[in-house]
Amino acid sequence: MEIVKNTNINFMAAKNVGFTISSICFVLSLFMIFSGLNLGIDFRGGTMIGLNFSEEVEIQEIRAAMQSIPIEGQEFDLSTEEIKHFGNNTDVMIKINTRDDAPKNFAQEIVNHLYQTMNEKVPEDKNNFILSVEMVGPKVGSELSGKALWSIISALGLILFYISIRFEFKFAIGAILALVHDVVITLGIFSFTEYEITLGTVAAFLTIVGYSLNDTIVILDRIRENMKSSGTVLFESTINKSINQSLSRTLITSLTTLLVIIVLIYAGGEIIRPFAFTMLVGVIIGTYSSIYIASGLLASIYKSS
Repeated sequence: MEIVKNTNINFMAAKNVGFTISSICFVLSLFMIFSGLNLGIDFRGGTMIGLNFSEEVEIQEIRAAMQSIPIEGQEFDLSTEEIKHFGNNTDVMIKINTRDDAPKNFAQEIVNHLYQTMNEKVPEDKNNFILSVEMVGPKVGSELSGKALWSIISALGLILFYISIRFEFKFAIGAILALVHDVVITLGIFSFTEYEITLGTVAAFLTIVGYSLNDTIVILDRIRENMKSSGTVLFESTINKSINQSLSRTLITSLTTLLVIIVLIYAGGEIIRPFAFTMLVGVIIGTYSSIYIASGLLASIYKSS
């Protein structure tokens, strides 16, 4: 199946424009990243409580109930913590930052307080009220942050090694820079939109790396085959020919993936939405970078050498 046939688009004519746009987006993304990322409980530590009410409940009602929570002789005001619906308006997720003065039974006491205070809107069986309780210490969160960063760096290093063997080092440079470009710009967009970064979104970043690499490998492989068949060195015409030959496959893969992601964003619920949003941004940027960053850099490297 082909949605476009016999195209003859001069992609490399716009490679300098692509480099300029990408450079601006890359610098702005770095600025946004250093300005701060919205790290989830997984990385900064804290308590996450999932509750199921018997009827729809307003977030403001829960904030009012959490203004004063007595626990072991102390009064805790947790009304400013992150509280949001997920799934539907009867399910609520409460995320509380790490507190040095929190007692051991902190999460359970919060649940008990809400169950008693909002008794008209809770299930009769208390076990049906609690969906989940997760606690992550700051030390564990720090370790998870380091492991998440190391997993992405390791993936990029292994990809560099693989492409250097499969093709040659010049091919690997363009591919790796394209992947770094994809990850940094996606992180910048995350910082701008203030989406929360969790272990799930780290998994999405690794998926983006794999997806973008797959598209890049197909184009690079086509370039290598065209170099062999023509018996010439790499010119921009060879790259244009290779991209045009792979264009239909690239568009079909990207569009079908985007359709699934859009469904996840609108129907997947609050929990899956950050993962789906990461994939949405990553697929779009990854498709663009396979053409204008990986291939464009390859053309520039060969031209300069």
